[in-house]
Amino acid sequence: MSTGVVVADEVTSTFNAFKLGQGEKLKYIIYKIEDKKTIVTEKTGEKGKTYDDFCADLPDDDCRYGLIDLDFTTDDGRPTSKLVLITWNPDSGSIRNKMLYSGSKEALKTALNGVGIHINATDHSELDLEASILPICRKFA
Repeated sequence: MSTGVVVADEVTSTFNAFKLGQGEKLKYIIYKIEDKKTIVTEKTGEKGKTYDDFCADLPDDDCRYGLIDLDFTTDDGRPTSKLVLITWNPDSGSIRNKMLYSGSKEALKTALNGVGIHINATDHSELDLEASILPICRKFA
């Protein structure tokens, strides 16, 4: 389903620098849809921020996309990190926004070339690092 929402050029350039560890060292990027037309960067978290900081930057009642460089230990004890795209579509959000974000996700996924882990979350329990996020990430490690 195409919504006509496009990804701003700065999203791609910021992502490429993020992925390659160039420029400002970031832990995460939060994206929003502006004017129902363009996906733009809303916030960034510097390298010292945590997963909890990332979750705190997601609004309680509005949709967002979040990209995080998640550090974790594999099942066999190796430290690793993966880029994870989380679509935050809270149950308390408006139906129109939830549909817009769901229908526009493919445009962002295309712009963020190389992100292999995509997670959809509709409430805070689905953002729980240990119970929900890490089990999915470990499948790709």
